[in-house]
Amino acid sequence: MKKKLVGIVSVLSILLAAVGSFGGMKEAAAKESKQSKETTIYLVRHGKTWFNTQNQVQGFCDSLLTEEGEAQAKLVGEGLKEVKFTAAYSSDLGRQRKTAQLILDQNEKKVPQIIENKGFREKNFGGFEGQSNDDMNLAVVKALNLDYPEGSDELWDFLKEQLTEEELANKVAEVDPTKTAETYDQMKQRVEKAMPQVIKKATKKGGNVLIVSSGGIIPILLESVAPGKYQGEKIANCSVTTLTYKDGEYTIKKIGDTSFVDQKE
Repeated sequence: MKKKLVGIVSVLSILLAAVGSFGGMKEAAAKESKQSKETTIYLVRHGKTWFNTQNQVQGFCDSLLTEEGEAQAKLVGEGLKEVKFTAAYSSDLGRQRKTAQLILDQNEKKVPQIIENKGFREKNFGGFEGQSNDDMNLAVVKALNLDYPEGSDELWDFLKEQLTEEELANKVAEVDPTKTAETYDQMKQRVEKAMPQVIKKATKKGGNVLIVSSGGIIPILLESVAPGKYQGEKIANCSVTTLTYKDGEYTIKKIGDTSFVDQKE
């Protein structure tokens, strides 16, 4: 009889221990879930530059912000002045770094140091860098053997209608006389390395992250984190694209919002 009682007590002890362990696992999982914080990313295109005003190809090459470009960055900073940023990024390109600094200069909270990540550089246009945008676009459209409009803006809009982001990037690389322009896959690969680096640091404390990049690379970045969500929206100078990240998923809130810059008008 005693042996039976001892056996029953032992089984009960094991069951109680298992229940307690399961309860502890549930509590730990709930705690971990509770600690998973949402990160909001403010993805900003740099302010207007000298090359922008001269219709020159500006990828890896750089030019200074114009007075208008600096004013645009300050307006974005004013609009985001009450946002507490836990991290801030740009590439090593001066126009991006200057825009990020001007935005942070307007902020009313304690601001982070800007971290440079080359993954956020604009596209590398190879031998077309510094040349007229028209020369590059004409080289592309002639290679496609298409009838095309004459005006600069009309020609660019025409190409955007005819080709996807991927097709356009690859065609530029194809017609580049120096064969040094980046392909779409090369651009996407560097963006796909840069974003996890940002997220890995950001998710430890959540909060708000500022990233200043360029108009050509932002659509590729969006496609890499949220495939199919970017539908050709214009990424104007100092436009703000907002997305969130939580539990491995990105959600795009706004693309190419210019409401801060439009306040000057």
